[in-house]
Amino acid sequence: MDLSFDKQHLWHPYTSTLSPLTCYGVKSASGVHITLQDDTQLIDGMSSWWAAIHGYSNPQLNQAAHQQIDSMSHIMFGGLTHQPAIDLGKKLLELVPDNLQHIFLADSGSVAVEVSLKMALQYWHSLGEPRSKFLTLKHGYHGDTFAAMSVTDPDNSMHSLYKGFLPEHIFVESPTIGFFDTWHDDDIKPFQSALQRHHQQIAAVILEPIVQGAGGMKLYHPNYLKAVRALCDKYGVLLIADEIATGFGRTGKMFALQHADIEPDILCVGKALTGGYMTLSATLTSKSVADTVCAGEAKCFMHGPTFMGNPLACSVANASLSILQTGQWQEQVASIERHFAKALPKLRQHAMVKDIRYLGAIGVVETHHTVNMEAIQAHFVKQGVWIRPFGRLIYMMPPYIIKHDELAQLIDAIDSALQKPECFNLQ
Repeated sequence: MDLSFDKQHLWHPYTSTLSPLTCYGVKSASGVHITLQDDTQLIDGMSSWWAAIHGYSNPQLNQAAHQQIDSMSHIMFGGLTHQPAIDLGKKLLELVPDNLQHIFLADSGSVAVEVSLKMALQYWHSLGEPRSKFLTLKHGYHGDTFAAMSVTDPDNSMHSLYKGFLPEHIFVESPTIGFFDTWHDDDIKPFQSALQRHHQQIAAVILEPIVQGAGGMKLYHPNYLKAVRALCDKYGVLLIADEIATGFGRTGKMFALQHADIEPDILCVGKALTGGYMTLSATLTSKSVADTVCAGEAKCFMHGPTFMGNPLACSVANASLSILQTGQWQEQVASIERHFAKALPKLRQHAMVKDIRYLGAIGVVETHHTVNMEAIQAHFVKQGVWIRPFGRLIYMMPPYIIKHDELAQLIDAIDSALQKPECFNLQ
């Protein structure tokens, strides 16, 4: 493997070409193990950015891909359809809240968010009441494309340097009451006040239910989400739930919004939809929203990705959802949460630790100092694990199939990193 070529020419995510971080060459991956080119085996704590929920080289997903590629790897979705897309639509409707009846298949999570925002804008345009603002939470994250960046926290995120180029939307303080803490109505007041003041300008509220992902890995109380739904109903504003990171079991529910037992007007899913095999996303909405969008001037929804409804991706997604429909994931995720609940609080003893939190198959250690990515990554590889922190957050989102001893090795590796000053930027 020519890693020198990689370092000179391949631009990796969130990495500088002037001082590129070390990249470790991967030869193969199976189950929860990543095998490097030198045959070093790493236990995966990331599910390849939260997507490979069934692990790698899953036999059912492999079979689905092989069978589909022999008949048709891709066909345009404009004017044509196919059985994998129809099957996927049926499976999704069995899983999502009952009010969601129309499915727009796209090709990445960021595009699903773009689609949801365009739906909301076109909805109000069709009603003859154009609205251009979105209300969202600080410390939120919704993707790296332009509209998605515009509803991602402009001050506390990786997108702050684009401030001034993006449309300016309305941000409120993120919830402060944790998932397991005692609820108090004061937590919803900043949101309530903003919606009351600006609701006539707001096309939709967009947020990540229960878990704010890449914006800070914050876990908030289900009652906050219930209050958001009630306030959106009161002021006649659409609610978009971005479940790209949390959907398909990650928080212990099929969708995080189910912790609050609410129905959004628009739902975005992606990442784990195909079990991490390839890129596919979906934006689902109610019949009321879809029909209103299509009753307007354009007479249709003005969006159409080239790889929309890709049959190969749809086939793998069907296999992934079939695995979820067996229900095994529920005990797997519950078991991971129990392990986190027992093991993570012990890490509070380290001076480096500011907070620990967990929910479902999500475990987070927040530190007082930012990580030294080069040093901490090398440390984790030496410990035989793959964990990729960011900022002050060392987190785990492992495949659901991980075993207790493997999960323990991930946590032990974090424990040892917390004792190494060189793994952090102390100045």
